[in-house]
Amino acid sequence: MADMADPQDTADPMGAVALFPLPNVVLFPRAVLPLHIFEERYKMMTAHALEGDRQIAMALLKAGWEKNYYHKPEIEPVVCVGTILTHERLADGKYNFLLQGTTRARVLRELGNEPYRLAELEPLRETNAMEIDLEEERQRLTSLFGRAPLASTRAARQFRELLEGPLTTADIADLVAFNFLEDVELKQSLLGDADVKRRVRRTIEALERKQPALHLSANFRMPHDPSVN
Repeated sequence: MADMADPQDTADPMGAVALFPLPNVVLFPRAVLPLHIFEERYKMMTAHALEGDRQIAMALLKAGWEKNYYHKPEIEPVVCVGTILTHERLADGKYNFLLQGTTRARVLRELGNEPYRLAELEPLRETNAMEIDLEEERQRLTSLFGRAPLASTRAARQFRELLEGPLTTADIADLVAFNFLEDVELKQSLLGDADVKRRVRRTIEALERKQPALHLSANFRMPHDPSVN
C-alpha cells in the first residue's frame, strides 16, 4: 500500500512545480483526483513529472479563462500540490493518472519556457490547531454522518470510520469539502483559508446547508482505498 504523505508544514519556497489549470476543479490535501491527459502540452507535463518528483499543482482558472485558454489565462493564487500515485500511458500517448493532494501553496511567480506552465510556490502558512481545539467540530461531523440524509450516502460509513480513527479533523474537513461541496468559489476560498479552525467550521456549516441536496462526487477516493495503489 502506498504511503500517504502529510501536508508540508514548511514555508520555504518550493522549486519549479508544474501548474495544471482547470475550470471548476479544486483539489484538497489528501483527496485523490482522477485525471485524463490528452493535450500535447500536458502530456509533456505528465511525462516530465513522472521522470522527476511526480508533483503537479492543480490551479483553478479565473472567470474569463476561455478567451485565453491556450496561452496563460489568470489563475487563483492558491493552488494544491499533488503527487501522482498511479498512472497509465495509453497507446496514443495520452495518460490517465491519480493525483493525491499534499500541500496548500501560494504561487510566487511563474517561470520557465516549457509549453506548459511552471511556478515557484510557497507552502501556505497555516495557523496551528490542536485536536483538543477541534473537539466540538469533530463531534458535529460525527453527528452529521450518523443521521439522515448523510447517513444514507455510500460514503457515510467510510467517513464515520475516519472520524473514529487518527486522521486529523482538519484533514477530514478537507475530504468533506472535496467530495461533498459543489460551489467552486467556496471550495477555492476554503483551500486558501489559512485559519484551520475557521476553515473547518466553514466546511461544516456548508455541509449542513447542503444536506438536502447532497450527492457524493464520483471522484471520491478514501486515503487508504486499495484502488489507488
